[in-house]
Amino acid sequence: MFTDKKKKKGESQIPTASLPDIVFLLLIFFLVTTTIDLDKGIDLTLPEKGGEVKVRSENISNVLINATGQILIDEEPVEVPSIREVVEDKIQARGFGADGKPILIVSIKTDRETDYNTYIEVLDQIKLAGATKISIAEPEGKR
Repeated sequence: MFTDKKKKKGESQIPTASLPDIVFLLLIFFLVTTTIDLDKGIDLTLPEKGGEVKVRSENISNVLINATGQILIDEEPVEVPSIREVVEDKIQARGFGADGKPILIVSIKTDRETDYNTYIEVLDQIKLAGATKISIAEPEGKR
């Protein structure tokens, strides 16, 4: 009547036939929905090649950064946090052109040994001050 036979259970399997389709659809989904951030680097508009414009020397403010990170604006020592205020004052003193942009041209010159982070901090402060005409001069020092 009763037997000690164990019933065989069927082996369960996971169907993998549609797995490549699912992986492909997920890949397409992530490729379509992912955005790529292209705003890397310094956002500067470069002038046309060979274009020279005569500029009056009183419309140029020279920013010098030496190898130790000391900053001079028109031969006056300045700390990084005060650059914005100094440049804003110089922009107001020089005035604005017919296009509404500042007349002042800020020329940044560094030493080859200048720390890159210091250079970027100075550039950021100048941009925050509202300067739109920024000249980046070739660094001085050993080649």
